[in-house]
Amino acid sequence: MTSKPRFWLPFAARFTLGFAAASVAILALAPRAEAQTASQNKAAVEAKFDAWKAGTGNPFELLADDANWTIEGNSVASKRYPTKEDFLRDVIRPFNARMSVAIKPNVRGITAEADRVVILFDATGNAKDGKPYTNTYAWFFRMKAGRVVEANAFFDAIAFNDLWARVTPTE
Repeated sequence: MTSKPRFWLPFAARFTLGFAAASVAILALAPRAEAQTASQNKAAVEAKFDAWKAGTGNPFELLADDANWTIEGNSVASKRYPTKEDFLRDVIRPFNARMSVAIKPNVRGITAEADRVVILFDATGNAKDGKPYTNTYAWFFRMKAGRVVEANAFFDAIAFNDLWARVTPTE
């Protein structure tokens, strides 16, 4: 028994191949679930800076546990901190223990592109010796899945070193 060629087979084959190719292309171009847009990264950072200014949070909450934080330049704290805990333990907690009034940021600008966010801000507070502390910072974040995975910080090392040497941290 001979079968008649079915006229629709070539169309079905082409449709199936076309559909498969289109599906692969869409999956290849679609962002991964953890990917964030530049505007989402910027919004997350802005929200944490707003919370810091209001005294209800801080940008360090965005740090991934394995985030690398590097303080650039020549301050007494300049080096690479390989984890969030290393950075908080060696820099942030001792810094805060030197302050009677915590520093508050005044953001001059936040710029975001792809997975990078750059923040330029001034910060002012009072040290436990009664003297004001004022500094200008530029932080460069690399974000992944809404978390900071790498940070490079620049600031006036003279002002920072003066505070670090002048004021002994207390709990």
